[in-house]
Amino acid sequence: MHSKWCSAATNPPGPVVRSSSPGETDVRIGIIGTENSHVDHIIDYLNVERRAADTRVVALSGGASERNEKLRVTGQLERLVDAPTDLLGLVDAVIITDRHGGLHREHAVPFLAEGLPVFVDKPLACTGADARAIVAAAREHDAPLTSSSAVRWVPDTDALAEQAASLGAPQTVITTGPADPDSEYGGIYFYGIHPVDVALRLAPGAVGEVSVEKFADTIVAGADVGGIRVVVQFVRPSSDGRVPFHGLVVGRYGLAARELVLGPSYVEPGLRAFLEMAKTRRPPIDYDDLVRPMQFLDAVVEAIRSY
Repeated sequence: MHSKWCSAATNPPGPVVRSSSPGETDVRIGIIGTENSHVDHIIDYLNVERRAADTRVVALSGGASERNEKLRVTGQLERLVDAPTDLLGLVDAVIITDRHGGLHREHAVPFLAEGLPVFVDKPLACTGADARAIVAAAREHDAPLTSSSAVRWVPDTDALAEQAASLGAPQTVITTGPADPDSEYGGIYFYGIHPVDVALRLAPGAVGEVSVEKFADTIVAGADVGGIRVVVQFVRPSSDGRVPFHGLVVGRYGLAARELVLGPSYVEPGLRAFLEMAKTRRPPIDYDDLVRPMQFLDAVVEAIRSY
């Protein structure tokens, strides 16, 4: 057991208090993987607009690249460091936003081993094995961990979940979204996490055997999830655009369906969930639910290798 943090189950400590004003909390955040545009939203929210009191991003890893220098100036950051582990000792919490989820295990585990709160932007990993290893590190060191698709938290998804709850026991969940199995950022995991994460939010329970079929430019994956039929449609983007995210739930006595729109503030709900976790040390999503999407996507990847 590490000594820096006590167990989350035994009166866990809050973030380090560094503000000169009584009652204000200052959580120093480090970011790993700055090529993702989500970093711009995060720095605007925390450092430019100062919408979380004195909680702010203080450092980025990746060295003094042109992009990092621009982010440093925009957010008035304290420093840039070269390696992700150079953030250890400088920050109280970490956000990992590498575009390629294959880097997430390597980047997350050292901070979880120190008991720090960690937010891994989508996807948690690019294999179920890596996802389980990340979660195992969080559990072993009592380190708060969260990860999610931004689509999971948008108002349209909340509204769909609320409407579906009024329709009796769910029978079928169908989600649709763009995903490129040949993406340089981890294939179908990169964007496929969005419709899968939404589907599994709407269908709690164990993921059964996943069947996968290909029709034209769409991959259709289905499974029994806790007694609910779940179907996820991954549509390859074209040069003319891409299909929107969409969700549909068939209940025992009704149907709910809507497009899931990413508004200009789509990053904020997931960020706020992380900030609350950093204060309370209570993860907003059950750890088993962090792994289920990777289990589903692993089966999809295994199937499409034969196409």
